[in-house]
Amino acid sequence: MNAPDTLFSLPVTQLGATTITLGHVLAAAGLIVILVFLVLCMSLWRAGRERARAAEDAAIRARQAEERIADIIRSQNEMQGRMGAIADVFGSRQAELTKAIGERLDGMSSRLGNSITEQTKSTHENLAKLQERLAVIDTAQNNIQSLAGQVVQLQHILSNKQTRGAFGQSRMEAIVADGLPHGAYEFQATLSNGNRPDCLVRMPNGAPDLVIDAKFPLESWNAIRAAADEGGPDAQKVAAQTFRRDVEVHVKAISEKYLLQGETQDTAFMFVPSESIFAEIHENFEALVQKAHRARIVIVSPSLLMLSIQVIQAVLKDARMREQAHLIQGEVIRLMEDVGRLDERVRKLQTHFVQANRDIDLIITSTEKVTKRGARIEALELGAEHAGGDEPAAPARVADGTSGRLRLHVVDEDK
Repeated sequence: MNAPDTLFSLPVTQLGATTITLGHVLAAAGLIVILVFLVLCMSLWRAGRERARAAEDAAIRARQAEERIADIIRSQNEMQGRMGAIADVFGSRQAELTKAIGERLDGMSSRLGNSITEQTKSTHENLAKLQERLAVIDTAQNNIQSLAGQVVQLQHILSNKQTRGAFGQSRMEAIVADGLPHGAYEFQATLSNGNRPDCLVRMPNGAPDLVIDAKFPLESWNAIRAAADEGGPDAQKVAAQTFRRDVEVHVKAISEKYLLQGETQDTAFMFVPSESIFAEIHENFEALVQKAHRARIVIVSPSLLMLSIQVIQAVLKDARMREQAHLIQGEVIRLMEDVGRLDERVRKLQTHFVQANRDIDLIITSTEKVTKRGARIEALELGAEHAGGDEPAAPARVADGTSGRLRLHVVDEDK
């Protein structure tokens, strides 16, 4: 055995009972190289085939793309033509639309200008009215401020008992003086017991006088208002009890001082200078009002006192009319005599009118006769003119007795 054969026969490894030599390894390596080469060749062949197929596909896609591009170019040309036509149409429509919009804008501008002018005029008028109203409001505000100041002054006046009594007295005196004639009332008159009521109303027919008292206990009422605004229920209750007590004391004083048998009326008025206080008393102090009535004292407000004064004025007027009834009766009798004389004179005047009517009828008869005579004379003259024709008429004279007899006959008929 030579050296190469010995080299190939050298053992490399042992797999069980089989001994693998270097020749076996080299043979296996050659076989693997051949297999790898074959695989590479197949891969190259497949890659070339795929490249050829890809080139064919690319050529087909290129032809298709060219066809599509040609179609797109044709469509683009058609689209350009259509766009041109549409542009022409749009151009004409745009011109018409621009003209219409311009006309509408002109009309709208004109209307808007007129509307703005009218609105400006209306705004100026409204502003002028607003200024006038603001001036009225300013005047009213000034009046309100003045009134507020007067209210504050009135509050200061009412805070003093003497000035408050003078305020109630002045209101009562104003109502009485406005409603009754002078001499039918007297302020601060002295009664037989030496007391001086605020007002005495003289009743007619010798009836006793009516007493009006204006000294209402307003400080107790103000205490109730203050307790309602600032105090609690207990303070309100105490203030109400105080007010009730003061009014009862005042009612008793009026009843004892001013109700005199045969000198004054059996009922007297207690004047409350406020309608709201009068309403509150009748709403919340009904028992006090009833107690005053039982004492023959009537609580009156300004409106109720005014109504009572008007009733008294009507009674006084009726009494004065009754006192003057005999004078009125005498005047009526003299008036009837005057009416009788007037009737007699009217009848005489009517007789004169009848006689005048008769005379007028006779005058009318005479004028009718004169008119008829004139018409007949005119008819005779016209007849003479027609009989003569164109020849001149003869002088008016009697040629024979025929015409004279005719005229005498006419005169005799008119008598």
